[in-house]
Amino acid sequence: MKILHILDHSIPLHSGYTFRTLAILREQRALGWETHHVTSSKQENCKVLEEDVDGLHFYRTPPAKGALSTLPLLNQLSVINTLARRLDEIVPLIRPDILHAHSPALNAIAALCAGRKHGIPVVYEVRAFWEDAAVDHGTSKEGGIRYRLTRGLETSAFKRVDAVTTICEGLRQDIVARGIPEQKVTVIPNAVDIEKFSVGGTGDAALRQQLGLAGHRVIGFIGSFYAYEGLDLLLQAFPAILKTAPDARLLLVGGGPQDDKLKHLAAELGIQDKVIFTGRVPHDQVQRYYDLVDILAYPRHSMRLTELVTPLKPLEAMAQGRLLVASDVGGHKELIQDGKTGILFKSEDPMALADAVLKLLAEESRWPELRSAARSFVETERNWPKSVSNYVAIYNRLAGKSAHNA
Repeated sequence: MKILHILDHSIPLHSGYTFRTLAILREQRALGWETHHVTSSKQENCKVLEEDVDGLHFYRTPPAKGALSTLPLLNQLSVINTLARRLDEIVPLIRPDILHAHSPALNAIAALCAGRKHGIPVVYEVRAFWEDAAVDHGTSKEGGIRYRLTRGLETSAFKRVDAVTTICEGLRQDIVARGIPEQKVTVIPNAVDIEKFSVGGTGDAALRQQLGLAGHRVIGFIGSFYAYEGLDLLLQAFPAILKTAPDARLLLVGGGPQDDKLKHLAAELGIQDKVIFTGRVPHDQVQRYYDLVDILAYPRHSMRLTELVTPLKPLEAMAQGRLLVASDVGGHKELIQDGKTGILFKSEDPMALADAVLKLLAEESRWPELRSAARSFVETERNWPKSVSNYVAIYNRLAGKSAHNA
């Protein structure tokens, strides 16, 4: 079976989006399927029409030119149009059985144009509602014109494609609530490469000393500093943690739009000497920082994005048998069983976060059981072979439909 994956962006760019894509492609190829790949004009720093990256061949879409491509909102139409033209060029060469478009809806609309023209079924995979992410990033307002247009485009795509897949139950329920038949929507959950994670890594003494963490218990966050991650709540909770656990330190590894605000907040709270901001670290060095942390914190704010979407970072922590505390937003509750694989606390409540951390620090006897259960959950439920196997029934049904129609 041949599948043409239609993507927003891909490697060599690094993001959660590209890592999920790589895992899907690897497992689909292991199933014996032939995968092909095209990215939209949103692929950054790319000036070629085709290239090989890490053993995978990618077709690229050149950026649009002209006035349309420079105007707000209308520039999104240029993304659709350029991608649709690129698909017209490559679909006859590949002759795929399935067109598999991945978020955002711009890709799905372009795929639908190609699918209708060439008689090929279309799967649309929703990884997030991009209108909600735009609200958090400050590029859109909930209920505004851009927000409503994007949401309308998504809903139109759901209705017109042959099958919809999504990464979690929260997104599935929202899609179904828009009038999409339940049987049309399948969850293909995020997972991890379990073989890449080991349990019980030992902290690097030299790095611990360099960061001023020797002799301290460490609460940590490793990831991007977006507003929805709730790192402001973690800082607000930390003075209360220090009152009971004065040896605690907060390690924040990464960076992002909230970087400066968080540093100012730490200074306002008078805890700047107890918080270590490392800045971004090379991907191959991240494990060294994980190994310094006693408890990982994921204090996400409650909003549509976090209530609907499951994050990847807690899964990576659980794969390592890490201790974690997380806010009880919907995306976390879908991953973490409170008191068994991690600890959930009431979202938006810094004191609840502080209490969860302090309780866990005081109950070291529970740590081995929590760590073991977290690792076991990922091994049995959130590994990529199991997740990707969910495509089999969808593709077989649609390929059969395509063959019948032909």
